[in-house]
Amino acid sequence: MQTADWAILITAATAAGWVDAVVGGGGLIILPTLFLVAPGIAPATALGTNKLAAFSGTAAAVVTFARRVPMQWPVLLPAAALAGAAAACGSAAVSLIDRDLFIPVVMVVLLGVAAFVTLRPSIGVTMATHAPSRRRTLWVIGLAAGLIGLYDGLLGPGTGTFLIITFATLLGTEFVRAAAMAKVINCGSNLGSLLFLGATGHILWGLGAAMAVANVAGALVGSRMALARGAEFVRVVLLVVVIGMVIRLGWQQFG
Repeated sequence: MQTADWAILITAATAAGWVDAVVGGGGLIILPTLFLVAPGIAPATALGTNKLAAFSGTAAAVVTFARRVPMQWPVLLPAAALAGAAAACGSAAVSLIDRDLFIPVVMVVLLGVAAFVTLRPSIGVTMATHAPSRRRTLWVIGLAAGLIGLYDGLLGPGTGTFLIITFATLLGTEFVRAAAMAKVINCGSNLGSLLFLGATGHILWGLGAAMAVANVAGALVGSRMALARGAEFVRVVLLVVVIGMVIRLGWQQFG
Protein backbone atom coordinates (compact mmCIF):
# COMPACT_ATOMS: atom_id res chain seq x y z
CA MET A 1 0.00 0.00 0.00
CA GLN A 2 1.09 3.56 -0.70
CA THR A 3 1.54 6.35 1.84
CA ALA A 4 -1.82 7.86 0.89
CA ASP A 5 -3.54 4.53 1.61
CA TRP A 6 -1.99 4.38 5.08
CA ALA A 7 -3.10 7.97 5.73
CA ILE A 8 -6.68 7.13 4.75
CA LEU A 9 -6.77 4.06 6.99
CA ILE A 10 -5.25 5.85 9.98
CA THR A 11 -7.77 8.68 9.60
CA ALA A 12 -10.60 6.13 9.42
CA ALA A 13 -9.26 4.33 12.50
CA THR A 14 -9.20 7.60 14.46
CA ALA A 15 -12.79 8.40 13.52
CA ALA A 16 -13.85 4.83 14.32
CA GLY A 17 -12.25 5.05 17.76
CA TRP A 18 -14.24 8.19 18.53
CA VAL A 19 -17.53 6.68 17.38
CA ASP A 20 -16.88 3.38 19.16
CA ALA A 21 -16.10 5.10 22.46
CA VAL A 22 -19.32 7.10 22.41
CA VAL A 23 -21.92 4.70 21.00
CA GLY A 24 -20.25 1.83 19.11
CA GLY A 25 -20.33 1.17 15.37
CA GLY A 26 -16.73 2.03 14.47
CA GLY A 27 -16.40 -1.18 12.46
CA LEU A 28 -18.64 0.32 9.79
CA ILE A 29 -15.97 2.97 9.26
CA ILE A 30 -12.83 0.83 9.28
CA LEU A 31 -14.02 -2.26 7.39
CA PRO A 32 -15.40 -0.50 4.28
CA THR A 33 -12.25 1.67 4.19
CA LEU A 34 -10.05 -1.44 4.29
CA PHE A 35 -11.96 -2.99 1.38
CA LEU A 36 -11.77 0.31 -0.53
CA VAL A 37 -8.03 0.78 -0.07
CA ALA A 38 -7.12 -2.92 -0.37
CA PRO A 39 -9.87 -4.52 -2.50
CA GLY A 40 -8.02 -7.84 -2.64
CA ILE A 41 -7.90 -8.32 1.13
CA ALA A 42 -9.59 -11.46 2.46
CA PRO A 43 -12.70 -10.71 4.59
CA ALA A 44 -11.30 -12.60 7.58
CA THR A 45 -8.03 -10.66 7.34
CA ALA A 46 -9.91 -7.36 7.18
CA LEU A 47 -11.95 -8.40 10.22
CA GLY A 48 -8.86 -9.50 12.15
CA THR A 49 -6.92 -6.31 11.37
CA ASN A 50 -9.95 -4.26 12.40
CA LYS A 51 -10.21 -6.22 15.67
CA LEU A 52 -6.61 -5.34 16.58
CA ALA A 53 -7.44 -1.65 16.23
CA ALA A 54 -10.86 -2.00 17.86
CA PHE A 55 -9.57 -3.90 20.90
CA SER A 56 -6.89 -1.27 21.53
CA GLY A 57 -9.35 1.61 21.30
CA THR A 58 -11.99 -0.13 23.40
CA ALA A 59 -9.45 -0.92 26.12
CA ALA A 60 -8.40 2.74 26.21
CA ALA A 61 -12.05 3.80 26.50
CA VAL A 62 -12.58 1.35 29.39
CA VAL A 63 -9.67 2.92 31.31
CA THR A 64 -11.02 6.44 30.70
CA PHE A 65 -14.59 5.60 31.70
CA ALA A 66 -13.48 3.61 34.76
CA ARG A 67 -11.86 6.69 36.26
CA ARG A 68 -15.17 8.54 36.34
CA VAL A 69 -17.99 5.98 36.23
CA PRO A 70 -18.65 3.38 38.96
CA MET A 71 -18.22 -0.11 37.52
CA GLN A 72 -19.69 -3.39 38.74
CA TRP A 73 -16.43 -5.27 38.14
CA PRO A 74 -17.52 -8.57 39.79
CA VAL A 75 -20.33 -8.74 37.21
CA LEU A 76 -18.72 -7.06 34.20
CA LEU A 77 -15.41 -8.94 34.12
CA PRO A 78 -16.96 -12.45 33.98
CA ALA A 79 -19.44 -11.10 31.40
CA ALA A 80 -16.53 -9.77 29.32
CA ALA A 81 -14.89 -13.21 29.46
CA LEU A 82 -18.18 -14.79 28.32
CA ALA A 83 -18.43 -12.25 25.48
CA GLY A 84 -14.87 -13.13 24.44
CA ALA A 85 -15.64 -16.84 24.28
CA ALA A 86 -18.87 -16.19 22.36
CA ALA A 87 -17.09 -13.88 19.90
CA ALA A 88 -14.38 -16.48 19.27
CA CYS A 89 -17.12 -19.02 18.48
CA GLY A 90 -18.76 -16.47 16.20
CA SER A 91 -15.51 -15.83 14.33
CA ALA A 92 -14.98 -19.59 13.97
CA ALA A 93 -18.48 -20.00 12.50
CA VAL A 94 -18.44 -16.91 10.30
CA SER A 95 -18.04 -18.93 7.09
CA LEU A 96 -21.25 -20.84 7.89
CA ILE A 97 -23.47 -17.75 7.99
CA ASP A 98 -25.28 -16.41 4.94
CA ARG A 99 -24.60 -12.70 5.37
CA ASP A 100 -27.02 -11.81 2.57
CA LEU A 101 -29.80 -12.97 4.90
CA PHE A 102 -28.20 -11.78 8.12
CA ILE A 103 -27.66 -8.13 7.18
CA PRO A 104 -31.37 -7.32 6.52
CA VAL A 105 -32.21 -8.68 9.98
CA VAL A 106 -29.59 -6.37 11.51
CA MET A 107 -31.03 -3.43 9.55
CA VAL A 108 -34.52 -4.11 10.89
CA VAL A 109 -33.17 -4.28 14.44
CA LEU A 110 -31.29 -1.01 14.00
CA LEU A 111 -34.39 0.72 12.63
CA GLY A 112 -36.27 -0.53 15.67
CA VAL A 113 -33.55 0.90 17.92
CA ALA A 114 -33.76 4.29 16.18
CA ALA A 115 -37.55 4.38 16.47
CA PHE A 116 -37.45 3.32 20.12
CA VAL A 117 -34.88 5.95 21.12
CA THR A 118 -36.77 8.64 19.19
CA LEU A 119 -40.18 7.80 20.66
CA ARG A 120 -38.85 7.27 24.20
CA PRO A 121 -36.63 10.32 24.78
CA SER A 122 -36.31 9.57 28.50
CA ILE A 123 -34.58 6.23 27.86
CA GLY A 124 -30.93 6.50 28.77
CA VAL A 125 -31.14 10.17 29.70
CA THR A 126 -32.20 9.61 33.31
CA MET A 127 -31.52 6.73 35.67
CA ALA A 128 -34.36 4.41 36.62
CA THR A 129 -36.13 5.44 39.83
CA HIS A 130 -35.72 1.90 41.20
CA ALA A 131 -32.51 -0.05 40.74
CA PRO A 132 -33.04 -3.48 39.17
CA SER A 133 -32.51 -6.53 41.35
CA ARG A 134 -29.10 -8.19 41.34
CA ARG A 135 -30.64 -11.27 39.72
CA ARG A 136 -32.10 -9.22 36.87
CA THR A 137 -28.82 -7.37 36.43
CA LEU A 138 -26.88 -10.63 36.21
CA TRP A 139 -29.31 -12.12 33.69
CA VAL A 140 -29.42 -9.07 31.45
CA ILE A 141 -25.66 -8.52 31.41
CA GLY A 142 -24.93 -12.23 31.01
CA LEU A 143 -27.36 -12.75 28.13
CA ALA A 144 -26.22 -9.55 26.43
CA ALA A 145 -22.58 -10.63 26.72
CA GLY A 146 -23.28 -14.07 25.27
CA LEU A 147 -25.65 -13.17 22.46
CA ILE A 148 -24.18 -9.82 21.40
CA GLY A 149 -20.67 -11.20 21.83
CA LEU A 150 -21.55 -14.01 19.41
CA TYR A 151 -22.92 -11.41 16.99
CA ASP A 152 -19.69 -9.41 17.30
CA GLY A 153 -17.66 -12.39 16.19
CA LEU A 154 -20.05 -13.19 13.34
CA LEU A 155 -20.62 -9.74 11.87
CA GLY A 156 -19.90 -6.94 14.32
CA PRO A 157 -21.45 -3.62 13.20
CA GLY A 158 -23.17 -1.86 16.10
CA THR A 159 -22.09 -4.25 18.88
CA GLY A 160 -21.52 -1.39 21.31
CA THR A 161 -24.77 0.25 20.23
CA PHE A 162 -26.78 -2.90 20.94
CA LEU A 163 -25.15 -3.24 24.35
CA ILE A 164 -25.91 0.38 25.29
CA ILE A 165 -29.55 0.07 24.25
CA THR A 166 -29.90 -3.23 26.14
CA PHE A 167 -28.56 -1.76 29.38
CA ALA A 168 -30.52 1.49 29.05
CA THR A 169 -33.78 -0.28 28.25
CA LEU A 170 -33.71 -3.36 30.46
CA LEU A 171 -31.73 -2.01 33.41
CA GLY A 172 -32.74 1.66 33.31
CA THR A 173 -29.11 2.74 33.03
CA GLU A 174 -28.41 6.24 31.72
CA PHE A 175 -26.44 6.40 28.47
CA VAL A 176 -23.03 7.42 29.82
CA ARG A 177 -22.96 4.61 32.37
CA ALA A 178 -24.41 2.21 29.79
CA ALA A 179 -21.62 3.20 27.40
CA ALA A 180 -19.02 2.52 30.09
CA MET A 181 -20.50 -0.92 30.79
CA ALA A 182 -20.73 -1.66 27.08
CA LYS A 183 -17.05 -0.87 26.59
CA VAL A 184 -16.05 -3.54 29.12
CA ILE A 185 -18.18 -6.20 27.40
CA ASN A 186 -17.10 -5.07 23.94
CA CYS A 187 -13.46 -5.16 25.01
CA GLY A 188 -13.93 -8.82 25.90
CA SER A 189 -15.66 -9.67 22.64
CA ASN A 190 -13.00 -7.85 20.61
CA LEU A 191 -10.25 -9.74 22.44
CA GLY A 192 -11.91 -13.13 21.91
CA SER A 193 -12.34 -12.53 18.19
CA LEU A 194 -8.83 -11.07 17.94
CA LEU A 195 -7.21 -14.11 19.58
CA PHE A 196 -9.01 -16.51 17.27
CA LEU A 197 -8.28 -14.55 14.09
CA GLY A 198 -4.68 -13.97 15.16
CA ALA A 199 -4.15 -17.67 15.84
CA THR A 200 -5.48 -18.52 12.38
CA GLY A 201 -3.22 -15.98 10.65
CA HIS A 202 -5.83 -13.38 9.71
CA ILE A 203 -4.18 -10.16 10.96
CA LEU A 204 -1.91 -7.68 9.16
CA TRP A 205 0.11 -6.85 12.26
CA GLY A 206 2.01 -3.79 10.97
CA LEU A 207 -1.05 -2.06 9.56
CA GLY A 208 -3.18 -3.15 12.50
CA ALA A 209 -0.68 -1.71 15.02
CA ALA A 210 -0.65 1.67 13.26
CA MET A 211 -4.44 1.72 13.14
CA ALA A 212 -4.56 0.68 16.81
CA VAL A 213 -2.60 3.79 17.85
CA ALA A 214 -4.99 5.98 15.86
CA ASN A 215 -8.01 4.15 17.26
CA VAL A 216 -6.79 4.71 20.82
CA ALA A 217 -6.41 8.43 20.15
CA GLY A 218 -9.98 8.64 18.82
CA ALA A 219 -11.32 6.55 21.70
CA LEU A 220 -9.70 8.78 24.32
CA VAL A 221 -11.26 11.89 22.78
CA GLY A 222 -14.66 10.21 22.34
CA SER A 223 -14.89 8.82 25.87
CA ARG A 224 -13.89 12.15 27.40
CA MET A 225 -16.48 13.98 25.30
CA ALA A 226 -19.18 11.52 26.40
CA LEU A 227 -18.24 12.06 30.05
CA ALA A 228 -18.10 15.84 29.68
CA ARG A 229 -21.28 16.35 27.63
CA GLY A 230 -23.49 13.74 29.25
CA ALA A 231 -26.35 11.45 28.31
CA GLU A 232 -28.18 13.76 25.89
CA PHE A 233 -25.03 14.10 23.77
CA VAL A 234 -24.65 10.30 23.68
CA ARG A 235 -28.33 9.96 22.73
CA VAL A 236 -27.96 12.30 19.74
CA VAL A 237 -24.77 10.61 18.54
CA LEU A 238 -26.45 7.23 19.01
CA LEU A 239 -29.32 8.19 16.71
CA VAL A 240 -26.96 9.61 14.07
CA VAL A 241 -24.76 6.50 14.13
CA VAL A 242 -27.70 4.08 14.01
CA ILE A 243 -29.19 5.86 11.00
CA GLY A 244 -25.75 5.92 9.38
CA MET A 245 -25.34 2.18 9.98
CA VAL A 246 -28.73 1.44 8.39
CA ILE A 247 -27.82 3.50 5.32
CA ARG A 248 -24.38 1.89 5.05
CA LEU A 249 -25.71 -1.66 5.45
CA GLY A 250 -28.52 -0.94 2.98
CA TRP A 251 -26.02 0.35 0.42
CA GLN A 252 -23.85 -2.72 1.00
CA GLN A 253 -26.80 -5.07 0.61
CA PHE A 254 -28.85 -3.46 -2.14
CA GLY A 255 -26.63 -0.82 -3.74
